[in-house]
Order: sequence, then C-alpha cells, then structure tokens
Amino acid sequence: MFEIVFLGTSASAPSIKRSLTSTLILCEDQRFLIDCGEGTQRQLLRSGLGFKRLDKILLTHGHLDHILGLGGMVSTFARWEAINTLRICGGSWALERVQDLMDVVIRGGEVNLTIEYIEIRPGVLFEGKRFQVSAFPVIHRGPGNFGFIFQEKSRRPFLPEEAKRLGVPAGPERKRLVAGESIALADGTVVHPDQVLSDPISGVKLVYVGDVSRADMLVDVARGADALVIEATYLSADIEYARRFGHLTAAQAAALAREAGVRHLYLNHISRRYSGREIQAEARAIFPEAVVAEDLDHFLVSRKD
Repeated sequence: MFEIVFLGTSASAPSIKRSLTSTLILCEDQRFLIDCGEGTQRQLLRSGLGFKRLDKILLTHGHLDHILGLGGMVSTFARWEAINTLRICGGSWALERVQDLMDVVIRGGEVNLTIEYIEIRPGVLFEGKRFQVSAFPVIHRGPGNFGFIFQEKSRRPFLPEEAKRLGVPAGPERKRLVAGESIALADGTVVHPDQVLSDPISGVKLVYVGDVSRADMLVDVARGADALVIEATYLSADIEYARRFGHLTAAQAAALAREAGVRHLYLNHISRRYSGREIQAEARAIFPEAVVAEDLDHFLVSRKD
C-alpha cells in the first residue's frame, strides 16, 4: 500500500487555494518528497505530517516552481536538526540549479547538514524490503526530466490448509518454506515451497509523472497501474498553450489513463486560469473516475480500494 499526500497542486505560480507543486509518497517507514515548490515546508506542517524521516527528495525536473522550496526547507532542517543527511535526486541540470541555490543557503557554514546530490539514471533508485522506486525519462522543456514508479514486490501467500494436508507442522518449517527453502519431514518426505505457496500476486503500482509534453510515450510505463498521478495544466481549448510550454491538457491525461488501463487517475499541476471543476469535467468525459487533487488531499493506493 502507498499513501499520496498532495502538498501543492498549482502550476507555475501559487493561487489563493493552491500552493506550488509538491507531493509526499509514504510506504512502510519511508517518505519520499517529489518536488519542492515554494511553500512546501508550510504545507508539510499544515498536513500534520511534519519533517520527521523526510530525507529523500526526488525532482521531476529543474524548473523553479518545482525546486525553490528547497532553500527554506534545508535551512529549517539544519536549524531544527530534523535530519543529519538529505538526499536530493534529480537530473544533472536540476541538480546544478539546486546546488546554485544551496550555495546561497549554506554560505558561511551557517547550515550544518550533509546534502547528497544523486544524479538520476533510468532504472531502480531505491530498493526496500517490500517495494522499489524506479525512474523513467519523460519529455518536457529542457534536459533531465523524469517520472517515478513506486512498485510493491510480488508475493506468494502461504497456503496453511495445503501445508496441513502435507503434514508440515506449525513452526520454523513453515517459515523456511515461505523463505523459499525445501524441508524434509520426520518421515523423510520432502516438501517444496511451490507445494505450499500460491501463484505470485503482483504488488501495488503507483506511477508519478510531473511536467510532460507527450503522453503517448507513457502508455507502457503506466499500463495496469493502480494509480497514476499526472499533470493536467490546461484545458483542450488552450491546447496551443500546452504545446508551447510542454504540458498536457486534462483530456490528454485522461486518454492516457484510459489507454493504459489504470485504476485511479489523480490530476494536479493545475493552471490558475481554471477551476478544478473545469479540469475534472473535461477529464471525466474520457476517464469517469478522474480526480483533480486539491492541496492536502490524502489518498491510499492499494488493491482493496
């Protein structure tokens, strides 16, 4: 299961109701902040989640509306000693801009915090016990733009009734079978894991896409996702603006979700020129379950929802 907390959902500049883009993804005991627009730290406080264990920041790209909040957040982290090391992951151009920003924030040794800059390459970024986070390239303005896949690992549930039928006693023998080991019973019978484990069950898949100008390249990446988070900056009536600035319309995002067969669609990065209702109406004409995220919305992504 993954949790999504939308901290900021506005495009380019904040509005009265929407802060600049930032999203928190939670899984097990891990937190991943995706982008850090201006005002993100205040949104974290408003959400009630705070700064604890917030040591991994993933940047979709290096435009200022997605990174300017890092300066204030690093200053707060250092003064409050919330964490000792902060890992900032992004494309090379995004990291260059962040480092320029940090040269101002940490000038003169005022900030006592270790910052690790990790250049993103397509592939696995983080490997947890039960899930992994991968990056994939997307097309937007400028180089080094990425989206992210949060994928639970597949699992094979234990079949206690089958184990009982085979004479496997409760205890360490069953634990060894779950771990993939074959065991020998007291009468010499060998029991293999495949005899007491079900077929593999795929884990939850969450796909997060920031700013992007082409949806057709994302169909395979998003296919079968339990949730897709993606921008819907413009309405179709303004598609020329979308093309000029490298963004999607609500209709394009919804068409992607439909073609890829995703279960839930969450739209964010909304231009101040529209209401959420307008964006949602256009998207739902194509993908009826589309939701336009509001600041501080909190969603659970699981196979049971």
